[in-house]
Amino acid sequence: MTTTASDITYRLEQKRRVQADFPGPKSVALTERRKAVVAAGVASSVPVYVADADGGIIHDVDGNSFIDLGSGIAVTSVGASDPAVVGAVKEAVEHFTHTCFMVTPYEGYVAVAEQLNRLTPGDHEKRTVLFNSGAEAVENAVKVARLATGRDAVVAFDHAYHGRTNLTMALTAKAMPYKTNFGPFAPEVYRMPMSYPFREENPAITGAEAAKRAITAIEKQIGGEQVAAIIIEPIQGEGGFIVPADGFLPALAAWAKEKGIVFIADEVQSGFCRTGEWFAVNHEGVVPDIITMAKGIAGGMPLSAITGRADLLDAVHPGGLGGTYGGNPVACAAALASIGSMEEYDLNARAKHIEELATARLRELQGEVSVIGDIRGRGAMLAIELVQAGSKEPNPELTKAVAAACLKEGVIILTCGTYGNVIRLLPPLVIGDELLMDGLEVLAAAIKAHA
Repeated sequence: MTTTASDITYRLEQKRRVQADFPGPKSVALTERRKAVVAAGVASSVPVYVADADGGIIHDVDGNSFIDLGSGIAVTSVGASDPAVVGAVKEAVEHFTHTCFMVTPYEGYVAVAEQLNRLTPGDHEKRTVLFNSGAEAVENAVKVARLATGRDAVVAFDHAYHGRTNLTMALTAKAMPYKTNFGPFAPEVYRMPMSYPFREENPAITGAEAAKRAITAIEKQIGGEQVAAIIIEPIQGEGGFIVPADGFLPALAAWAKEKGIVFIADEVQSGFCRTGEWFAVNHEGVVPDIITMAKGIAGGMPLSAITGRADLLDAVHPGGLGGTYGGNPVACAAALASIGSMEEYDLNARAKHIEELATARLRELQGEVSVIGDIRGRGAMLAIELVQAGSKEPNPELTKAVAAACLKEGVIILTCGTYGNVIRLLPPLVIGDELLMDGLEVLAAAIKAHA
């Protein structure tokens, strides 16, 4: 019998609690130790150090308890210590931690591939390859597309984020902090206009018309017959949780198919029940040629994947795909358990329920203040775009102030957006209603206080 998130019992009490001396002395001491040994280029948005986490709560080393509305950037969808994942990891570790699938293979890798071939969109024959990170998955998806098509050009979009490696930095749109002074970047990457309904010059433009705008630019600047791949996040993540207008993705995918272009859906952040579907492309019935996955796939263990048409992935010569740690056996065990928990708790339904609760409260808040320009998203991937009162001018200062105010009250929220003015909400899908609403009330109070 299928259970629901409301049936979950938590190991930690699901309440926030912040002491007066925040951040506490242990976190302060760890920060000083960190300064002496960790590179300054690695930044953390929260100045406390984690001791424990469960459900929707994070405990720090000083005894504070925070409501987690970030999930480690959409990673711990089943919670940061899901019993099934913990049990699977323990069992796997007791047998072996590594052999390298390219040397001595093991069943877990095959089992994960079977699950991904089952869950990803489309009933065509599929193949899967496992890697470590989202950026690595993106790089390999592009490699496959280029080899299979014999073409070089890759199309990405405004506001995109695809990673921090050399090729994925080229695909990523935002300069700071991801690209500045790290060039030169990989060649043959072209950027096209995205469908961003809130910021369109013509608010009436349809998704199909926005797709035609991009396609026209591709034809003029590159030529459709020169393009190996189009890569796009069905809901853009770091760019601001931008949901393109209905019809944009299907029109792009249809044109790509017509031109023999590999259509790659980057579902690293939006996959695995996050939007109320296994993958965000499902909302419009789009079937990608290749889909990239990571983050929520393995309950916090490092794992990523590409799944795509068998003819594309099998076109690569033996040894052309792989990596020492790709599909690590412990991470594979975690992924199988995580997928099992997602199905057992029906986390797609849970994500939709979170959307209903959160958007109702946020719409109410939008009517009370003049600094919320847009509320958007799907499932438990929601965004608030903050603006200067009565305009569409981005308000990054307010965004930072709200995030800081929430943290002081025991709520962790993340910010994003090309203009630094978007609050993104990514709660664990197993968060309880009461805890979620408590976090939203803290957020609402912070916005009102600083508006």
